Amino acid sequence: MATIKEIANKLGIAVSTVSKGLNGASDISADMRQLVLDTAVEMGYASKKMRSTGSRKVCIFIENMDYENIEQFGYEIIVGFKLSAARRHWDVSVVPTNLNMQTAEKFDTYMLKNGYSGAFLLGFTLHDDWVQQLSKTAVPTVLLDNYIERNNHVGYVGTDSYEGIDLAVDHLKNLGHTRIAFLNGSKNSMVSEQRHQSFVNSMAKHGLLVDDDLIAYGYYVPDCAKDHVPGFIRNGASAIMCASDLIATGVIIELQKQGLKVPEDISVIGFDDLPIASQLSPSLTTIRQDRTDLGKSAFLLLDGLIHNVTISKLLLRAKFIQRDSTGSCKRKS
Repeated sequence: MATIKEIANKLGIAVSTVSKGLNGASDISADMRQLVLDTAVEMGYASKKMRSTGSRKVCIFIENMDYENIEQFGYEIIVGFKLSAARRHWDVSVVPTNLNMQTAEKFDTYMLKNGYSGAFLLGFTLHDDWVQQLSKTAVPTVLLDNYIERNNHVGYVGTDSYEGIDLAVDHLKNLGHTRIAFLNGSKNSMVSEQRHQSFVNSMAKHGLLVDDDLIAYGYYVPDCAKDHVPGFIRNGASAIMCASDLIATGVIIELQKQGLKVPEDISVIGFDDLPIASQLSPSLTTIRQDRTDLGKSAFLLLDGLIHNVTISKLLLRAKFIQRDSTGSCKRKS
């Protein structure tokens, strides 16, 4: 691990200048401070605060995910993480991010500059600048529903998509459904690809035909349903599985616009079990992932990584929640 003196020697500047750069002093130029930070990251420097075995300072970075009230997906995840962190007296910051922020500064530099010992990233995609930089980071980092290969400092927490979707397919088959559509979330998302493959595998396991005309990628928002539900209806779907409850909400609305009843005409299944799922009419059959436990698991994983326990993946079990949006198949195959 590099020292301040070694950084100073490499840059040919005074130790005091390096110290000022690392601690955000105002009497050196912004360019010099950035040079010091970038060199420190390159040489593997970590501040005393980052190395401390006592109270830790960590950050939850969040992008493309709502989290400010209990109805939103990210809320309980953050609550779960904070509950676990509070027991260990960790200082947790929640920082909304965007592409401009990631372009302006490298992930490792941001972490060093702000004295963070580790991070939990929510809502990022594999194509985000910071996620791509994680292949070489030495900062303990946990990702939700994304995975970085061959880096012992980075781990992944999520819910077992295959187990959840398999339970849902089994439920629909027992109700007589064979023409099952799947409306996925956005492309370029690891969890979307996992859920797609889980659906394909489970359909094959149950001896059901996978029809490409009944599979589509949308976005994790209700509005995407209007672009795909009419095609599912034309192609004879008797049930529609959705990669999220928000998508399922849009599907139910679109089916009602088409003059179809749920579940009498078409059954609908969601994924997540957001609070809205039980409030819909009809109430939504869905696959629950316990978001509070996801947050707690992310904390456990991050704590392990900080203590050099090289955990790769931590998956929670899904739970199938049967409500009123699924029923016996009435449509002919």
